[in-house]
Amino acid sequence: MATIGYAQLPVPGGGDAPTWPAALAELATAIDPHLWQHVTNKAQRDTLYSGAPVNTAVLAANGSVWVKTSATANTWATVWEPLEAWRAVTPASGYQGGEFAPVCRIDRGRVHLRGRLTRVDGTVFPTSGVKIGSVPADCKPAAYGSWAGGASLSGDPAVGVGRLEVLGLQSSTSLGGVGDIIWYSQDGTGVPWVDLSGYYWLD
Repeated sequence: MATIGYAQLPVPGGGDAPTWPAALAELATAIDPHLWQHVTNKAQRDTLYSGAPVNTAVLAANGSVWVKTSATANTWATVWEPLEAWRAVTPASGYQGGEFAPVCRIDRGRVHLRGRLTRVDGTVFPTSGVKIGSVPADCKPAAYGSWAGGASLSGDPAVGVGRLEVLGLQSSTSLGGVGDIIWYSQDGTGVPWVDLSGYYWLD
């Protein structure tokens, strides 16, 4: 049986006439890995195609596109996925959402945050490290996340930016546990609100 094209597809010829059904089945089997496979969502992708050949491409109903990158494991490269909805960050005891609700979402292995937190009693934030909130379970980093967080400049403008850290599996301290958001500041007067805007990696 001859083969053609970059995919080396087996094409039955006249000499294959006695076994045409088997020859056509072999051709269909060879073509199948090169087609776009269709699923409803990622869960169905994992159910139906975890054992598919490497380079299998799968398209979901929401437009997500994945390409399998392992011949033996259920490992996929994401070509495109729609952004997930924003989800609430849980304020710590004594804190609450400010003018802009504190929220987060995951995008391709990064957790993005936005919004503000204030003190429930209207006082300023402590100037040493303090737990101010927590992220959802699937947003907890393996190591830790850290970024510069903006704050009200009602105090000394030279220290109007503090450090925000999300504790991970390798960074829990006496200040909090995995997934807790910690605020550090050198502003001696304290700040009335903290802006969470920033991002960190999950791995």
